[in-house]
Amino acid sequence: MKKSILTLALTLMSTIFSTQDFTNYSKYEKDNAKVKSTNTVPSAVFMGDSITEGWFSTDPKFFTDNNFVGRGISGQTTSQMLLRFREDVINLKPKKVIILAGTNDIAENSGPISLEKVFGNIVSMAELAKANKIEVVICSVLPAYEFPWRKGIEPAKKVIALNKMLKDFAQKNHLIYVDYHTPLKDDKNGLPTAIAEDGIHPTKLGYAKMEEILMNVLK
Repeated sequence: MKKSILTLALTLMSTIFSTQDFTNYSKYEKDNAKVKSTNTVPSAVFMGDSITEGWFSTDPKFFTDNNFVGRGISGQTTSQMLLRFREDVINLKPKKVIILAGTNDIAENSGPISLEKVFGNIVSMAELAKANKIEVVICSVLPAYEFPWRKGIEPAKKVIALNKMLKDFAQKNHLIYVDYHTPLKDDKNGLPTAIAEDGIHPTKLGYAKMEEILMNVLK
């Protein structure tokens, strides 16, 4: 009896782990193959979460006009992005990588994690890019006063603290740093509903403001 229960448990665990794709490698597998088959060099790959994924779906013309490639996956943390960094960034051989990450870590989407570890994941992505001769652009985490799906975390101060770490790292290592936080924040250090209805995900107007900020830095 005990043996059959153990066998059933092991079979169940094997099924779970064989079907799960923690990093979601498969999401961009066909798109990545298409990029590589054209032998074109992307001007930049955007690595991120739902904010990046929503950016491409909201304004695809911004990406196509500038030869940008969007590789955002909704809900992802920096640990997941780091694991798929080779597949979705390095192997595409872009001139730049634009990293916008950290929101879902602070929201504890994959469980509690220290800001130092979040920072370390982003640093690791930057180091991988530099080792492969890809110019690194590190973006501040967008302002966040409250997560609709994770009430009570009070992320505003954590976002500011992580951004300081990212800015200091970028400056010390002569990397491009894009500050979205300062020009977009409201009096609560959140995103105004005028540019992000849920306070987290930008609207078309919000993305337009981000595009202006980014392109001014990249000039």
